Amino acid sequence: MATQHDIALTNALTGIPGPLPPSGVIHVAFPHANRFTIVGNHLAQHDGLSLTAIGIGVHIQSLPAGAQVGIKALTARFAEGETTIAAALRELETHGYLHRTRARLANGRVITRTVFCNQPGAVLRGGVVPVVGPAVRSTAPAPTLVREHVRVPEPTAVLEPRPMAETTSVPEPMPVPEPMPVREPIPVPEPVPVPEAPHAPVRLPPRTAPTQPRRPLPHPQALTPELRQAASALLADLRRHAEELVLSEEAVEELVPGVAAWLERDATTDAIRRALTADLPKPLKHPARLLRHRLTALLPPPLPGVHDLAQPRRAQVTPFQTCDGCERAFRSHDPGHCRDCRAQYWEAA
Repeated sequence: MATQHDIALTNALTGIPGPLPPSGVIHVAFPHANRFTIVGNHLAQHDGLSLTAIGIGVHIQSLPAGAQVGIKALTARFAEGETTIAAALRELETHGYLHRTRARLANGRVITRTVFCNQPGAVLRGGVVPVVGPAVRSTAPAPTLVREHVRVPEPTAVLEPRPMAETTSVPEPMPVPEPMPVREPIPVPEPVPVPEAPHAPVRLPPRTAPTQPRRPLPHPQALTPELRQAASALLADLRRHAEELVLSEEAVEELVPGVAAWLERDATTDAIRRALTADLPKPLKHPARLLRHRLTALLPPPLPGVHDLAQPRRAQVTPFQTCDGCERAFRSHDPGHCRDCRAQYWEAA
């Protein structure tokens, strides 16, 4: 079989017009009648894509509309792994050949819509890119068979034999037949662009997390006049220790229950002042909001009572005794015999 292939290839090379190149590839091109795909040199010879990305791009372009071109489908089809195929698909996305978007169907299901563009440059120039879905027919033009111009060799004159007596006359040449005219290739009409099918708008989830409700300001169990006076004085005195903490009378009245809750839990005024004035942000735009947050988030727990700090009583431990019969140690409140010796005495009795 190899010899037949070599002979056929040799015959095909002899039919190529012109001298063959001394090195490099030699193309033996036959026109396709069916099952072919037109691939632009901008993809086949792309200097920014890897060979894997170019191969996958050509493969995707040759598939019909609706074919599966995901990572799992391509991994099951080819020998490359998922990492290599995923990297090649990202290269095609970077250079504009592949577009993957998430769309929501009418039944609420979210799918990935994959669009392959055979000429990304046409999109940048403002051309219309038809989106071919599963129910839309392909708009690729039908293949056109183009006849090559073949040079017809001129026939040589054929001398007709004459009798011996007429050998002195000049023979008349045969008429040369005119070469048959070569038809010009029929122009192919340009494909009509297909309008993009309308689809439901994609609603993406919000990027920001939902706002948590603000915790309420702590209140004491009983806001006595003494607690109110001490809390109000502490808040008004904060600007002596931090000049940024200048509060209005309304803000002081609002924050008094929070400071009173700290004082009710036996927190000292110095401890409250350090908690409210330490590590202030620069610049401080809203001092009342900052104090409200610290009074709520840093609220200490109530001090435990005396009974809470008392050590728990340990359970009483049964002491060890020595058996009067076998002198083995066993636990019991009263001296005597162990369990085995008592069983022997009971059997003997």
